[in-house]
Amino acid sequence: MPTPYDIIAGLWLAAWPMWGTVVVPPMPPAEPAAARATTGAGAGPSALLELNDEALLDRVKAEPAALGSLSIGSPGSAILLNSVRMPAGPYWAIAPNADAWGTTETIAAIQTAIGKVHEIYPDAPPLTIGDISDANGGHLKRHESHQGGRDADLGFFYKNGRDQWFTPGTAANFDLPRNWALVRALVVCTDVEAILLDLRIQRLLYQYALSTGEDKEWLDRVFQVGRGSAQAVVRHVVGHRTHYHVRFYNAVAQELGRRAHPMLVALKVVSPPVFTVKHVALAGQTLGTIARRYGTTVGAIMRANGLTSSQIRAGKAYRIPMRTAAPAAQPFVLPRRVLPDHTPDLFAAVPWPTAESLYGRPTGDGR
Repeated sequence: MPTPYDIIAGLWLAAWPMWGTVVVPPMPPAEPAAARATTGAGAGPSALLELNDEALLDRVKAEPAALGSLSIGSPGSAILLNSVRMPAGPYWAIAPNADAWGTTETIAAIQTAIGKVHEIYPDAPPLTIGDISDANGGHLKRHESHQGGRDADLGFFYKNGRDQWFTPGTAANFDLPRNWALVRALVVCTDVEAILLDLRIQRLLYQYALSTGEDKEWLDRVFQVGRGSAQAVVRHVVGHRTHYHVRFYNAVAQELGRRAHPMLVALKVVSPPVFTVKHVALAGQTLGTIARRYGTTVGAIMRANGLTSSQIRAGKAYRIPMRTAAPAAQPFVLPRRVLPDHTPDLFAAVPWPTAESLYGRPTGDGR
């Protein structure tokens, strides 16, 4: 019979290392750090990707903070190191009680996308930004993901121009021009992995984008509502009619994190990795009996599941954390953006990245 250790290979749970923060400028850069990293520009953390393992280990030993932000693991189970807090800025507002900590690349990408909206619509009101991650990564209240500094909740633009954080979007209140400018900016100007959004909101944006002259074939690759593809950038998930859940790729934070993590563990800078198994509670079971079965603690199970008390419910699945060796991970390769072949007249007055400018090839299918 396989042991729990045989079952759990490959699933990350959060560790909670304590780190300081750095300050980023309040105005959006022309391109996010993730895009700059692909060109090898600069002498910061992106340059560390060029080092061999021996040289990287020397850097880790000398000054772990110089590694910059690291996102290690999956969005639902990750470590966030050297986090950056979303700064104050004229184009956005942080929602009350939001945990707005992320990687340097994620913060820069958010600034870039919102800044692009204001290039097009200078009178756009500030956009509300909700949760990104906890300063130390790991489980975040209210969320199953948002653990590695790559997920961000962004509000909608509403027709009346007032902040209505977490108000469901409808045809009556949804500001289509500014919302489409935001989604287009996220897809074209940042390295976005996915945007989780209710199908009803997707339909509004899809039809509006078509009316502006956007290419239908490109839109069908952007929106799940188009051809129903699960590989679309904008995907339907229940509960996302009030905001955009945006997940960014991080060219530096993910790959440098993957390489540096075993070194950081060996140097005891961060805790050893923790993995989880799923356990469905049976009638009469307690957290104590479950903890003893898996060789863990009640407190660890409570932290892994965001529980505030030791009460559990029969039939409900819980994540059970267990320490073990980290599995081998493949190098992270930043996918190319899904880029359009042309820009409609509505947006042509401002510059947009192209496949040629990003990858040195003419525009085409964006792959």
